[in-house]
Amino acid sequence: MTQTSAVDLATGLTSAQVAQRVEAGQVNAVRDRNARSLGDIVRANTFTYFNALIGSLWVLMLVSAPLIDSLFGLVIVVNTAIGIVQEYRAARTLSKLSLVHQQQATVLRDGAEQVVPPHEVVLDDLIVVGTGDQMLVDSVVVRGSGLELDESLLTGEADPVEKAESDEVLSGSFVVAGNGVVRATRIGQDSYAAKLADEASKFSLTRSELRDSIQRFIKFVSFAMIPLGILLFVSQWNATDGNIRASIAGTVPGVITMVPEGLVLLTSVAMAVSVIRLAQRQALVQDMPAVEVLARVDVVCVDKTGTLTEPGMSVQQVVALDDSVDLDGVLGAMGASEPDPNPTLAAIAAVYPAGDGWTVESTVPFSSARKWSAVTFVDRGAWVMGAPEMLLPDGHGIRGRADDLAGAGARVLLLARSDGTPDADAGPGGLAPVALVVISQTLRSDAADTVAYFLDQGVRIVVISGDNAVTVGAIAADAGIPGADAPRDARDLPEDREALAAALDESSVFGRVTPAQKRAMVGALQSRGHVVAMTGDGVNDVLALKDADLGIAMGSGAGATRAVAQIVLLDDRFAVMPSVVAEGRRVLGNVERVSDLFLTKSFYAMVVSIATVLLVLPFPFLNRHLTVVTALTIGIPAFFLALLPNHQRFRAGFFRRVLRFAVPAGVITAICAYASYGYVLRLGDEVGEARQAAVVTLFIVQWWVLVQVARPMNLLRGLIVGGSIIGFLGVLYIPWISRLFDLTWHPDRAGVVTLGFGIVGAAAVSVAHAFSGHGRTPDDETARAEAAAVAG
Repeated sequence: MTQTSAVDLATGLTSAQVAQRVEAGQVNAVRDRNARSLGDIVRANTFTYFNALIGSLWVLMLVSAPLIDSLFGLVIVVNTAIGIVQEYRAARTLSKLSLVHQQQATVLRDGAEQVVPPHEVVLDDLIVVGTGDQMLVDSVVVRGSGLELDESLLTGEADPVEKAESDEVLSGSFVVAGNGVVRATRIGQDSYAAKLADEASKFSLTRSELRDSIQRFIKFVSFAMIPLGILLFVSQWNATDGNIRASIAGTVPGVITMVPEGLVLLTSVAMAVSVIRLAQRQALVQDMPAVEVLARVDVVCVDKTGTLTEPGMSVQQVVALDDSVDLDGVLGAMGASEPDPNPTLAAIAAVYPAGDGWTVESTVPFSSARKWSAVTFVDRGAWVMGAPEMLLPDGHGIRGRADDLAGAGARVLLLARSDGTPDADAGPGGLAPVALVVISQTLRSDAADTVAYFLDQGVRIVVISGDNAVTVGAIAADAGIPGADAPRDARDLPEDREALAAALDESSVFGRVTPAQKRAMVGALQSRGHVVAMTGDGVNDVLALKDADLGIAMGSGAGATRAVAQIVLLDDRFAVMPSVVAEGRRVLGNVERVSDLFLTKSFYAMVVSIATVLLVLPFPFLNRHLTVVTALTIGIPAFFLALLPNHQRFRAGFFRRVLRFAVPAGVITAICAYASYGYVLRLGDEVGEARQAAVVTLFIVQWWVLVQVARPMNLLRGLIVGGSIIGFLGVLYIPWISRLFDLTWHPDRAGVVTLGFGIVGAAAVSVAHAFSGHGRTPDDETARAEAAAVAG
C-alpha cells in the first residue's frame, strides 16, 4: 500500500493528506450489495432460464414455420423490456432517496468538523461518533466519554461493550451510550462488515412466500417440460410421417404454453411499482420482498416515542423536592455536559442554559439498559438523572408522586444528588432526591386514526417502550389502543419464551422494556405463529427491528436503526403505515389473481400435450393460435389486473389456493378444447378446421377463467374482460386479421357444437372456482379505492 503521512490526533487530516489518500485509492468504497445497476437489471431480466429456452424455440420456429407462428418471441422481448424499465425506475428512485437519507459521517479535518457521505471517508480519518451512530469503518478509539458499543449484529452478544482509548471498534457495531472520536484503520472491502457481507452474500433477506411459491412451480414445470417435450416431438414426428418442420411446429406450441414466463415478470413489476409508489409517500423500501410481507403482518409492535408521539420534547414543569438546591444551575450544567445529548437532555438544555463554575470531572452517559445518566462536577458533587423506578426502591413515597405525574402521559425523571462517584457498572451510589422533571410528549394528530385502521383490519398493536408503564399507558389510551388501561411493567416479565408469549397474549402495553426484552418479545410473538412488524427510531430498537419479520424505522431515527430496517419512513409519519400495508395487499392479492391465469395455462398445456402424445394426432393448435388466445385472456388482462387497487386482507396458503383452482381449470380447459378438436376431426373436416374449432372453445373457457379471476366485477375490470372478447371477435371477423391468424367461426353444426363445448367448460370452471376457496367479497374500502381509481 502507498505510504501516507501520519494523522494529527488533535486536528485530524489536512486537506492535502485527504487528497493524497484519495489518489492512493484509500477511500471507503464499498458496493451496496442490494443496489442494482442498469447492467445488473438487464442481465437479471434477459439471461434467464426461460428466456434461453424460449429464445431457442423461437429460432427453431423461425426456420420451421411461417413468421406469424413466431410472434411469441416478440412478446418475450416486450415483456423483458417492461421488466427492465420498471425495475430500473424503482432502482433509481431508491438510489436517490438512499443518498439523501443515508447516515453521514462527521469527520475532523483541518481542525474542524465536516459532514461527508460514507464513501468519502478515507484511511486515518478521525470520525466523531455519538449515541445511535453505526460504525461505518473499522477503527480505533482516539478519545471517548463513556463510549459503549453494541456488537450484537456482528457477534450475537447483546451486552454493550465499553470502549477505552486504543480499543478496536468494528464496522457494523453501533453506539448505545456516550460519544467519542475514532480513527479509521480499515476501510472499504477491507473492513470487517464488508468481509462478513462477502461471506453471507446478502444480509438478512426478507422471506418471500410469493417468490418461494413461484420458484417451486417453475422447478416443477422445468422437470415436466423436458420429457413431455421429447414425447410430444416423437408423437408429432409419427403424426406427420417424419416431416421435421411440421414436427417442430407441432411441438413448440405445447412446450411454450407450459412456461409461466409472464408470472415472474408481473410479480417483479408489481413489486417494483409498489416500491415507486411507496417512495412517493416517503417510504424507502430497502428490501423489495418487504412489500409482500406488509400484507402478511398481523401484529405491529410500536415504540411510543417518535412513533405514537411527536419527535420533539419539552420541559413541562420541575417539581422541587429540596429547596436548598440550585435547580436551575444543576439542570443547566447537566444539559451542557453532553456534546451530543439525547432528546430528553436536549429539552432540558433548551430551557436551562449552562452557568459558570460547573466543570465536568466524569460522566456516565444515558443508556437504554440502565435508564439513567450521571455527571460528576469538580467541587460540585455528583448528580444523577433517570427513571424514578430504576433509581428508587419500591414503596418510596416519591415513586407515587412520579406515577401521578406520569398518568397524564408525560415522561418523569428523577434528579438526585449522589453520595459517591456514579459508575456504569457499580451503579449511581446512594441518592438524595432533589427534583422531579416532567417532560411533555404530544400524541401525533394522526396516531388514533392509524391505530383504528390497523384494529379494523384485524392487526393487533403492541406498545413496547422504555418509558414508565403509566406514561406509556396514558399515551396508548389516547391513541385508542386496547389494553392501555392495564399497562405492564416489563421488569416483571418472565424470561422463558413460552411464558413471555403468554404474557403478550394477555397484555398489549408494556413499559420499562429493555432492548434485549424488545428482541425477546418479538421472538415470543413469532413463536405463536404471528408475522411481526416492529417500528422504532432509537438505538434501543435495533435488535428488535433486526429480528422482526418486517423492521420499520423512522427517517430521523438513529443511523443504526435505519441500517437494519427493511422500510424507512423518511418523513417520520406513522400515518403512512396504512398506505404501506395497502401496497403489500395490492401486490399479494393481484399476484394471486394473475397466478390463477398463468398456472391454468401451464396445466392445460400439459394435459393437451399428454393427450396428443397418447392419441398421436397433430397438435390441436398452431403457435399463432395460442399467441392470440394467451395475449387476450392472460397476458394483456394480467398486466392491468396486477396493478389495480386491491385491499383484500391477507389469507395464508396463497399457493395451495391457486393450485386448487388452476389444476381443475386447466384440466377442464384441455378436455373441452380437445373434445372440440376431436369432434370436428370425426366429422371428416380438415385438421385446419378442427384447430379453429379447438381455438374457439379454448378462448371461451379461458375467457371465463378470466371472468372468475377478475371478480368482483367493477367498471375497470369489466373493461378488461370486455376488451378481451371484443379483441377476439376482431380476430375472427376482420378479414385480414382472420386470414393472418387462420381463425374464423361459422354458426354451422360444427360451430354450434364448438360453442357448446365452450359453454359447458365455462360452467365447469364456475363450479371449480366455487370450491377452490377463492371467494372474494370486496369490503367498503376496496370499493372506495377502486371507485377513486376509476374517477382518476
